Amino acid sequence: MLLSKKSKAKIIKNLINGKDYRGDIISLIDDLFLTYCIDFLKKVANAKIENKNITSDWYKKEFLDHNLTKQELAINSGLNMKTITNSYNSGRKDIVIEASEKNYDRLYNTINELIGSDEDLQITLTIKFRRVSVELTISESLIVINTLAVKRAEIRGGLWSSAGKQIEKPIMVVLCKLFNVPFEAFDQKNNPTSFREVDFYILSSNKKKLRCEVKLMGKGNPESADAIFAREPNIFIADKLSDKNKLQADKLGVQWLQLREENGYKKFSDILKKLKVNFKEPSEDINRKLDKVLKEIFIN
Repeated sequence: MLLSKKSKAKIIKNLINGKDYRGDIISLIDDLFLTYCIDFLKKVANAKIENKNITSDWYKKEFLDHNLTKQELAINSGLNMKTITNSYNSGRKDIVIEASEKNYDRLYNTINELIGSDEDLQITLTIKFRRVSVELTISESLIVINTLAVKRAEIRGGLWSSAGKQIEKPIMVVLCKLFNVPFEAFDQKNNPTSFREVDFYILSSNKKKLRCEVKLMGKGNPESADAIFAREPNIFIADKLSDKNKLQADKLGVQWLQLREENGYKKFSDILKKLKVNFKEPSEDINRKLDKVLKEIFIN
């Protein structure tokens, strides 16, 4: 799930300023989910209107149509693609169709059993669209609610897992530009094969390639730090680090930087000095410089 350039710039600005970036991700999740809700409910309303004389399951007819994409079929049935591929060891279209129909039938039966066991249960979802009002039965309402819940979980999982990966290299570029590191010292185009698994590297004045790892993790993710230390980085940059993480880094001789503290980014100059990387301290207000750098990277 790709972040927009504007979102990336906003997250990096918050990180450099020692602020929490998680609110930005939550806002994106809400925006994507609510946009999906509106679009999906419009489709539900149209489908219900077009199939008003059909006594069979119109939802299955319209929303498990084999012409839909694999992702749409999975979500509409109450599943996601990751669950299907993990369960069936395949994400082929025919497998997705089979899994989606099977799960939908199970869900449909479960809902009907639930309704039958509690006659006092009453849920009615009314959708008004283009001056036309559509009412869904309790079973139809629960199916729609379940689909929306699955979609939100998919959006949430996708954004949290991909956001950090999309920010890792840009935040290193921003730090290098803020401290006027020569471009040739952090140009990633000629990254050797042995550095393929490394987030970033910086070239020291004596031509040593310094491994850099970035992890937007919290204090409760010690296993993430362990995996990073196993790659023997020279520089480790994180949103937050536990005291244990810091001691571990010091013991291994890894230069670390924690962004979520006042002026945390400033430690980058100390790291560059220790590792003999050419740089110059910023000569202007840091936020003014940061805005220029972000505009250069994400707008120009």
